[in-house]
Formats: sequence, structure tokens, C-alpha cells
Amino acid sequence: MLSNLGNLFLILSLFLSLSIIYRSFYNYSYGTKIIKPYIFTLALWQVTFVILCFLSLILGFIFSDFSLVTVYESSHSAKPLFYKISGTWGNHEGSLLLWINILVIFSYLFLIFNNKNNKRYVLSTLIFQNILIAGFIIFLLINSNPFSSIYPIPLEGLGLNPILQDPALAIHPPLLYIGFVGSSIYFSAALGSLISNYRGKLFAQSIKFWVQITWSFQTLGILAGSIWAYYELGWGGFWFWDPVENSSLMPWFIMTALFHSLLVLEKRNYSYSWAIILCLLTFTLSVMGTFLVRSGVLNSVHTFASDPSRGIYILIFLTIMIISSLIIFYQNHQDENFNYSFKSKEALILINNWFMIFFLATVLIGTLYPIFLEVIISEKISVGPPYYNLVIFPLLIPFLIFMAISPNMGWIKDKFKVGPAILILAASILLNFIIFLFLKKYTFLSSLIFIFAFFLICYSSFDLLQMIKKKTKNQLPRITSHIGFAFLVLFIGLNHQLTKEHDFNLKVGESKKFTEYEIYFNSLNTIKEKNYESIVGKFKLVDLKKKTSEILIPEIRIYNNPPTLTYEASIKTKLTKDTYITMSNISRSDYYNIKFQEKPFMFWIWFSGFLIAFGGFIRIMINKDMYEN
Repeated sequence: MLSNLGNLFLILSLFLSLSIIYRSFYNYSYGTKIIKPYIFTLALWQVTFVILCFLSLILGFIFSDFSLVTVYESSHSAKPLFYKISGTWGNHEGSLLLWINILVIFSYLFLIFNNKNNKRYVLSTLIFQNILIAGFIIFLLINSNPFSSIYPIPLEGLGLNPILQDPALAIHPPLLYIGFVGSSIYFSAALGSLISNYRGKLFAQSIKFWVQITWSFQTLGILAGSIWAYYELGWGGFWFWDPVENSSLMPWFIMTALFHSLLVLEKRNYSYSWAIILCLLTFTLSVMGTFLVRSGVLNSVHTFASDPSRGIYILIFLTIMIISSLIIFYQNHQDENFNYSFKSKEALILINNWFMIFFLATVLIGTLYPIFLEVIISEKISVGPPYYNLVIFPLLIPFLIFMAISPNMGWIKDKFKVGPAILILAASILLNFIIFLFLKKYTFLSSLIFIFAFFLICYSSFDLLQMIKKKTKNQLPRITSHIGFAFLVLFIGLNHQLTKEHDFNLKVGESKKFTEYEIYFNSLNTIKEKNYESIVGKFKLVDLKKKTSEILIPEIRIYNNPPTLTYEASIKTKLTKDTYITMSNISRSDYYNIKFQEKPFMFWIWFSGFLIAFGGFIRIMINKDMYEN
């Protein structure tokens, strides 16, 4: 029943998408100056059927309807309810249906909230958005149908990959999808703007809200994924520059550049073509990331599928999308005259835009180079942290300087106030010196990064005091996100410098002594849970300097559906540091391999990421008429 119902909803949704394209084109060409009511009716039915389709799949997972291939391959009757629901998007087919839902919801909301804008602009945006929707629904129907049935009906499912059965990863895909799939709406709006000649300040105002929404959720999604990687994958890090991680980061760079360029477009009516390029590039990178994740060209814990036919469809779709958007851009763009003074806010904002493009190019090369190398000479290489540290870290210094200075510059032309900057720089150098007294050692580059992270923190704090004094709140979003970013750079740097790691073997009853700690392997117990068995180690960690102790309980979990072994870290989180321990079994031995780490300031790294996102949500909540930078 659910199979038939879901397929019916999909077919109706495709029919409605094609109808919206046709009727919008008719209304665009021959109608009055208003959008016809039937466009709203079609869009309402479309969003209704798509949501019902997704709810049907969720019901299939909740009630373990193993007549659906997707449910059979990604669920199990013994799974907790929460993971049954999150299993809906924990696979290729279900996640693609979620992707389509977000495309449709953003299309409908754009129509509702922008219906008073230029009719041709709104309708052309609706046309392009529904071309995307129709393309992905066709992909779903012919290659990735979540409602494909199986007969005879199995009595039990295969289960969801255990490492995906986690609260952080359950919310990670929806947050991330709202971000990079939601960027489709300003991809379509950019093409609609070119076609309808709806340009300048009006265009900036029409998409600014949507950029803020997607940027904020994308930031939260990346943060949730990092937290999951930290405590679930067992290696103690939170970002490994994995190609699939990079696929979510690259659109974020462009979203950040786009939002700031929209400020320039709105205030000075400059850089329209640049804003259009960034709109097109954001969703293009999102689809490229989808190709990497779903084509099988990457081998990662994050990838959904390894079916080359899916990759071919997405690659063809991506190619058509890029070529079509470039043709529309070059046929409709107009030359612009720029008259920037370097001593102006708009110039410094655009300089930081170019930093974002450089960071994007660095990550793009690091992601794609190994793929091309393997195709060309069949040699596998891995581009890891050393490459990114070498290329990106030095550029963080001028980037932080411009982030601090640009908000305090005026539009058109302004005089930079040297006095406060020198005082703040002196305070930053002093703070860095204090840190150096505690650390005793770190590199000259690290020292410069710390100084200018403090520079941004102090400058933004000064701006906060000025804002409070003036009793305004329009700068609060920018100050919050900028302070969050400076804290993130600072605490990641300190974490990198101060992390301690020990790898050793122990058996029950033994201990291991280090300079500051002694670790006792007290006991080993077996616990049976609903959907797995767990071997739980009990470790006593003694701080030899502070004469304190704490208990850590890492696990080895054995899942039956599907048969999987996972290693669960035990983490004790404090304000200043995390203590982190994992254990893994050694074949045919009573010994276990123990990995112990002391990870400073992890709480503050997560808090910094949250601050960055929170600044975006504050911006959304503040009235649009009060937006300034």
C-alpha cells in the first residue's frame, strides 16, 4: 500500500512541477501584471503532495514495512524509534526525497513571501526552480525510488549502519540540506533576475533572507557533523578534510561571500554580476558535492551510495545546469562601472570575498586532485591536513585583520582610525605573550594567528560596547558571528598546540604511567542492549599533579543487524579540556589497544561554532529594515 501511495504522490508531484513550469511561462508571457491565483494553488498542492510522500516513507520506517526495499535495506524492527525515523534519510533514496522536499518547500515559500515583487522575476524564478525539482523527481523515479517494492516480503530488515545511529548524525543531514539544497532558490532567483532584468538593490533585498537562512543552517549542519566525527569515529579529531566533509564546506565559503556582497549591492548598487556568479556557484557546488557523495568516486564513511549510474545522471544534470546558467548569464549580464576607494567598507568586504574564493579554490583542489590523479595514472593519494594547514593558515592573518577593520569603515570613502587599532593591537600582543608564558613554545605563524584572532575579538568587543552605548542592536549579528569565528580560530590553534596523545596496550588489572597521568584498566563487562551487545571497559584515570581521579568507560559494540563492530569513545568534558579514551580488541590476545588523548578547549570550539551560527539566526530575527553593516 505504501509503495503505491508513495509512487502516486511522486508522479503527482512531477505532474504539478511540469504544470507550474507551463502555467508560469504562460502567465509570464501573456498575463497581467499580477501572478495568477492558479499558480499559488498549484504550488500549494505540490508542496502538500511532496510532504505527504515523505511522511509515507517515514511511516514505512516506523512500522517496519519491509515490502519497501529502502526500509528493508536501512532498518530493522529492533531499532529504537528515533533511529527508525532518522533512518528515513540515512540512505541514498530517502535522503534524495528529503532533498526534493526542501527544493519544493523553498520554492513555495519564495512564491508566498516574494509575491509582491516584480511578477516576471518571481515567475521566472519559479520556472527555474521547478526545472530543478522535475529533474530530481525524474532521477528519483527512474534510478533511486524509495518506494520500490520487494517480493516475497522479508521478515526482517538488514538494519542501518550503526555509526549512523547517533543523535548528532540524525539531525546533521536535515540541517545541512536546508543549507545547501536551500541555496537552489537563489540559484533560480539569479537566473530569474537576469531574464526579467530585476537587478540591483531590489534583487539583493529579495534573496538576502534566503541566503541568511541557508547559511545559518549550513553552519549548524557542519558543526553537528564535526561533533559526531569527534566522538563517534574514535580518532579524536573533529575535521579531517575528508572529501565529503569538504563538499559541505565549499558551498559555505560561497554563501559567506555572497551574503557580504549583497550588503555592497544593497547599499551601493555595485557588484551585481559578482553576486549573480556567487548565487550560481553556491548551488553548483552543492550539486557537485552530491555527485561526489552518491557516484561512488569517493570511499568515505559519509558516502551514501556507490552506484555509477546515479553518478552519471547527476553529472549530466550538473553539466546541463552549468552550461545553461553560463549561457543565460553571458546573454543577459551588463557591464558595470566600479568606483571603489580602498578606504571604504565595500572595498574591504570585496577583498574578504576574494579570501573566501581562495579558501574555496584550496579546498576544491585538495578534494578533486586525488580523484583526477587516480583516473589519469591509477595512483591513489590522500590530501590531508598538512596541505590545508600550509596553504590556508598564513592567509588567515590578513583575513582576520580585514574582518576586524571593514565593519568600522564607512561606505564610499572613509578615514581609518589608527589610534584605536594600535591600542587594540597592543592589547592583542599582550594577550598572546601571556599565552606564550603558559605554553612556552609554539611557532611564529601560530603566534601571529593568535595575535590577530585576539585583534578581531577585541575589535568586535569594542564594537559591542559602542552598540550598547548607542542602544542599537543592528550590529549584534555581525559582532556575534565575528567573535565566534575569532574564538574558533584561537581555540583550534590552542587545541592543536596542547593536545596530548598516548597509544599503548593493556590487559585487565594492569596500569600505565605517564608524566601527568596514570591509567588503570580496572574491569571488563558485557552489557546487552536492545539492538547491540557491548563490551564495556572501566578505566581509572589519575591526575598525578592534582591528585584527582575520574572513571572512563569506553565500549566495543557488536551489532547484529547489520553485523558490525564499533568502538565507542568515553569522553569527560570540562570547560578547559576533554579526556578521551577508546579501546579496541587485539586478535587472540588478552590485551586491548588503548588510545588516550587530552583535548584542550573542545567545549569552546563547539561553542565558537554555535556562536557563528547564532549570529546568523539573530540576523534573521531582526527586522529587515534595521539591517546594516
